[in-house]
Amino acid sequence: QVQLVESGGGLVQAGDSLRLSCVASGRTFSLGGMGWFRQVPEKEREFVAGIRWSGLRSTYYAASVKGRFTISRDNAANTLYLEINSLKSEDTALYYCAATRTGVLATTEGPYDYWGPGTQVTVSS
Repeated sequence: QVQLVESGGGLVQAGDSLRLSCVASGRTFSLGGMGWFRQVPEKEREFVAGIRWSGLRSTYYAASVKGRFTISRDNAANTLYLEINSLKSEDTALYYCAATRTGVLATTEGPYDYWGPGTQVTVSS
């Protein structure tokens, strides 16, 4: 089992930057990849960014956030990050960290085995 806990969300102004963190604990050696998703009320959870957990730091992003979001990892600290720049009101959402045991860089929820409770990001304009 792997436990995930996000932090770093909050109320920010449009144009600000924010860094979200996700600390993983438990059997982290079993992980193949990790990702960030976000969700707003009454909408489905949306893929944001993903990264392999070991080896090459292959990353990939949703088209809507490419260029503003940066995903990274610190394996020694078992921590995943999401740097968000030039925040927009449409970035307001509950952001989730997710982990998968597969090495496939997945952009859908299905392959992810573990989820954190989420951290709220609210952007005021």
